[in-house]
Amino acid sequence: MCGIVGCLDSKGTLADANILCRVTDSIKHRGPDDEGYILINTRNNAHITAGGKDTPDAVRVSKYPYSPQCEIQSVDAGAGGFNLAFGYRRLSIVDLSPAGHQPMCNSNGSLWIVYNGEIYNHIELREELKSRGRSFATQSDTEVILQAYEEWGRNCLGKFNGMWAFALWDNRKSELFCSRDRFGVKPFYYYWNGTDFAFASEIKALLQFPFVKTGPEDRTIYKYLAIGRSEGRADTFFRDIKQLEPGCNLILSKGRLQFEKYYNLAYTRKAGHFDDKALGDYADRFSDIFKSAVSIRLRSDVPVGSCLSGGIDSSAIVCMINMLIESGGCSRQVIGERQKTVSACYESSSCDERPYIQEVVRATGVDSHCVFPSGEKFWQEIEDLIWHQEEPFASTSVYAQWNVMRLAREIGVPVLLDGQGADELLAGYPTYFNAYLAQLLYAGQLAEYRRESTLIRRNIQNPVFSSFSFLLPLFNVLPASLRKWLLGSVIRGRVLNMQDTGMMNSAFRVKYGSEDQPKVETNLQTALWTSEMEYGLKELLRYEDRNSMAFSIETRTPFVDYRLVEYAFSLPACYKIHDGWTKYLLRVSTEGLVPEVIRWRKDKLGFSTPEAAWMRLNRDSIREVFASNNFRAATYLNNKKILENLDRHLDKGGTDGVSAVWKPLNLELWMRKMFS
Repeated sequence: MCGIVGCLDSKGTLADANILCRVTDSIKHRGPDDEGYILINTRNNAHITAGGKDTPDAVRVSKYPYSPQCEIQSVDAGAGGFNLAFGYRRLSIVDLSPAGHQPMCNSNGSLWIVYNGEIYNHIELREELKSRGRSFATQSDTEVILQAYEEWGRNCLGKFNGMWAFALWDNRKSELFCSRDRFGVKPFYYYWNGTDFAFASEIKALLQFPFVKTGPEDRTIYKYLAIGRSEGRADTFFRDIKQLEPGCNLILSKGRLQFEKYYNLAYTRKAGHFDDKALGDYADRFSDIFKSAVSIRLRSDVPVGSCLSGGIDSSAIVCMINMLIESGGCSRQVIGERQKTVSACYESSSCDERPYIQEVVRATGVDSHCVFPSGEKFWQEIEDLIWHQEEPFASTSVYAQWNVMRLAREIGVPVLLDGQGADELLAGYPTYFNAYLAQLLYAGQLAEYRRESTLIRRNIQNPVFSSFSFLLPLFNVLPASLRKWLLGSVIRGRVLNMQDTGMMNSAFRVKYGSEDQPKVETNLQTALWTSEMEYGLKELLRYEDRNSMAFSIETRTPFVDYRLVEYAFSLPACYKIHDGWTKYLLRVSTEGLVPEVIRWRKDKLGFSTPEAAWMRLNRDSIREVFASNNFRAATYLNNKKILENLDRHLDKGGTDGVSAVWKPLNLELWMRKMFS
């Protein structure tokens, strides 16, 4: 796990090697354990490796062909004609020896790589490659990537089970080959102006390159303000800075940038007809894959712990690890005497999950650690949080996760397993009920539609759902005026308050308002696929990556194991929502593993915070932000209108009121921090 940067300078020279050092230093938090560089002249393959102030002495004196030859500050980049450079910051997790240093090369120096991530099945792949006549000099998964690429070319990606973002210079082809994992667990940002190319694990690093010219990306900002979406496809909140999409490769060769999609998640659109025997078979198979997904993510040379929210997702992971410990399925050296868990808790009962957390603690005997985020501390740290997150985010729940990651670092657990991805995989949010009911209706399963409607209303007791959900299946044939009202007032929870009250700048709203039409899904499987592959999961993974790496923590997500994802998406919808329950398959498959009170828990909090109370607590500071004479977001927001409505929204509380204040507040603070 680490941070990577690089650039290919069309002018034929990297004028100042210190620039590369400054770029790499900007993401030191991603890898404080080691530092490495390579500069290459792509015309003759001449190269030089270098270290920096954080390169360990043991790395400097090691005899590997990629060991540093000098200090980066002493390199005269112009004299060498170097036009390609990689920089690297290491968080040592697997093979802690100098052998794991990067940038790394193959045995003859024709391939060079910088890589961020973990290939969990590197042990099995190493054995397969050995059987094909290959020998290895290290125990690192980085070398496995290099040798797999030599053996199978780009097809090697299909053999990897893990998370990755890497850039590989192939001198044989004079080609820069970059790749991002199937679901985008690890980040890869890039800038290309037609002549100069740069990439990095974080946007803040790209901003250090002199040729990178950017500013706020208006279209992305509009979608954030209007419909709460903080992730696009390739677009970011920064103009001309893109992200390599999940499951995609980027190839730069002979001055031409190309993309290829190497992974597509197949899924069934069927609602299906529920069958108890089939459910048992599906649950057994799901449980087996889940066990393997957790087990393989316990491979580490440093201590591993778990996030524990009290919900079924994180509880299932914690309980599975405990079962593996008891059965001898994982090393005590990795877990310690007792598995360590980290949780966010509150004195406010509305979002405190300690009763559920304690159920897991009693069942497993884990060493539980809790942190108590506060509204006062939140405001004190909001600038640091925004700097690390880099892009605006949906709610203050991100701060709860930030505190959990800091606590993990404080108790000495640099690797955490977390439950991200289960909701998108198995329909964990109540909003998915609407898509499932629509699917049943369009499939002609009227009896099942009536039965599920009744049970869902009984389970979630949501008056908005009860009153209006029957309209959703017919949404596409409703009059346009009613569709618009339904979107604004019910489905999106009035997130367009800024438009309704004139809080959004009118010219900006008019320019992008035609794009304000999120699609209403009438098929659960399609809705889940969209969340998994395009928007929802990408947001959560971005938040987690930035929060964890801010404190040099590696997080691993068993529910994003591609085997588990592909299996779940092959199953009909009726096994994901059934009898009015979300995540039905997970609830059944964890029988005997997860405490019953959690397995059949109805409410869902996640990393919830007392957001409305926090915002009211900081009312005066928030007012000062919008009253500033140097209001940076005036292109997008009418700060006078926001001030007029501020008290009404804060006192209203709930999702409606807080969202109408939080998003413009976050946008303004983000612009101050990133474009000062």
